[in-house]
Amino acid sequence: MSKAVLVAGGAGYIGAQTCKVLHQSGYIPVTLDSLVTGHEGAVKWGPLIKADLRDRDAILKAIETYDITSAIHFAAFSLVGESTRDPAKYYDNNVAAATAFTSALIEGGVKAMVFSSTAATYGTPQSDLIPETHPTLPINPYGASKLAFEQALYWMGQAHGLKHTILRYFNAAGADPDGEIGESHLCETHLIPLMCQAALGKGKPLTVFGTDYATRDGTPVRDYIHVVDLATAHVAAIERLLDGGDSQIFNVGTGEGLTVLEVIKMAEKVLGIDVPHSFGLRREGDPQALVADVAKIKSMLDWQPKYSDLETLIRTAAHWQKIRPY
Repeated sequence: MSKAVLVAGGAGYIGAQTCKVLHQSGYIPVTLDSLVTGHEGAVKWGPLIKADLRDRDAILKAIETYDITSAIHFAAFSLVGESTRDPAKYYDNNVAAATAFTSALIEGGVKAMVFSSTAATYGTPQSDLIPETHPTLPINPYGASKLAFEQALYWMGQAHGLKHTILRYFNAAGADPDGEIGESHLCETHLIPLMCQAALGKGKPLTVFGTDYATRDGTPVRDYIHVVDLATAHVAAIERLLDGGDSQIFNVGTGEGLTVLEVIKMAEKVLGIDVPHSFGLRREGDPQALVADVAKIKSMLDWQPKYSDLETLIRTAAHWQKIRPY
């Protein structure tokens, strides 16, 4: 069986880390990326094809050239605020372009695909821990566009025999422990990189949005998963499909929630410096808590997070922010 995997969005934060883990696991990651938001410097473990999701000819050529039988799809727009201002952009890329990509995979004979989805498909939590059976009622166009493609993928799988795994992950954070790749967004919105930038004097003081939630200290609770642990989940999912596994949906998180202030306090302890921050009003659409029930992925994929303790998350993220070359 071919050891080449087509990775759409492999020049991005999570995609590049997954390419590294694929390489370490004996696979050849073939990155397909338009580089609109990805970084060419992050593609280090296999070939790069500069093309977008709608480039049928480039996709079919890659499948033939590298004898590809499986794919991972990361390439999506993912800014919640932007999605509310420009929903059409999100449906065009996250649904229409993703569907075109999947159609080309099916035409090329690819039989297994892993889709990078999100906990935003769940909307407002109805339980402390969110299982995969939780109702999917997204509250922003980003989550809605991801859910729409999940549904399209299901029906395309039914029609054409494409086996797929959907990974709904929670808050991706941290950076490659070797410092080779990390989080570099033009418009950064994630807590941990913004916090590290503020602490290191490379960014504005951090704003904590909301102090009146019914949580331990009034700030929102989130489930933070290290990018390496996310990457290993994708590789485990591909291997399960290649071994004949059926289509499934899995959460990827730790099952433990942390408040924003708890993250800041740990950063000050780990880095030995203050994190400049102020407090603002709640952001519209921000749930009080988002914490994954991860029993299913631990059982069915034999997967465990190894790098997602808060100290490692912060230490690796801060190191990357100090040295990042792109």
